Amino acid sequence: MTIRIIRLGSPRAAGEGLRLGTVRRPPRGVPKEEFAQRDFYDVWLPNLAPSAELMAQGRAAQSDSEWAAFKRRYEAEMKQPQAAHVLDTLAALSHQTSFAVGCYCEDEERCHRSVLRALLAARGAEIA
Repeated sequence: MTIRIIRLGSPRAAGEGLRLGTVRRPPRGVPKEEFAQRDFYDVWLPNLAPSAELMAQGRAAQSDSEWAAFKRRYEAEMKQPQAAHVLDTLAALSHQTSFAVGCYCEDEERCHRSVLRALLAARGAEIA
């Protein structure tokens, strides 16, 4: 059993399981009842998305130092009890079932999901 870290909207992999959308906003122009059909997500988990202010900072980051500042702030947000409990739960679930966690960003290296990958791995999650 594993967690896959994916780009929302990409085709589902065989055996991927439930998709969790760790995004601040639902996909634009897509009816809610079509989110899963269009390979966005089955369950929306916005409390693992960066805050709106931080999301803007991450999108604007152009240098490595600006990206590092975004990562530090996002990691701090994920240390808050509500987010930390969800991360702990997902890490534990990864040993029992397969599922995917994702965001819309094209480049994972400049996306909060790269930080989520590291945070989940640090909690002992099984990651594909």
